[in-house]
Amino acid sequence: MSQTGRGPEARPHGTAVSVDAAARAGVRVVEGGPDGRDLTIAIACARFHEEICERLLQGALDGLSKHGVPPGRVTVARVPGAFELPLAARQLAASGADAVVCLGVVIRGETPHFDYVAGEAARGIALVSAETGVPVLFGVLTVETEAQANDRAGGRYGNKGAEAAESAVRMANTVRAIQAAQAAQAARSVR
Repeated sequence: MSQTGRGPEARPHGTAVSVDAAARAGVRVVEGGPDGRDLTIAIACARFHEEICERLLQGALDGLSKHGVPPGRVTVARVPGAFELPLAARQLAASGADAVVCLGVVIRGETPHFDYVAGEAARGIALVSAETGVPVLFGVLTVETEAQANDRAGGRYGNKGAEAAESAVRMANTVRAIQAAQAAQAARSVR
């Protein structure tokens, strides 16, 4: 027994255990891969800060293509701003999308408007995902300056639209894998 009383396998908080190590220990590991060939992905993209949003959208489309999502299985819905993303995400999730990517930009100004818009967009997007069971990814840049937004929309920090698209593919596949594992478990319990 370790000094913590948690046994020899105890690890400090935040220490990662590899998926392979978990599987070797008999833990069932469910993880979605990056293959999007049979997925339907929707993107809700804001128009406010349109040039930056266009680069995020292009990054997302490139990311989906890279992961094999056929263009005919991608829907893009444009909305005025980040505040409107949750409603569009809910409608897209209800339309049968395997995952939804939300893209937008909120840049801090001199008033508390930033806090309301960024906070409500984040809360609403998370709520849609939790209520629908469809992965809804937060690809909304919440930054202090336009330069920071540009850095994250194809600049020196990559393209957060592409990152959100890859996460959408992986999460859609993870949800499918969880559902398959649950169905297999239910089938075993019936026997």
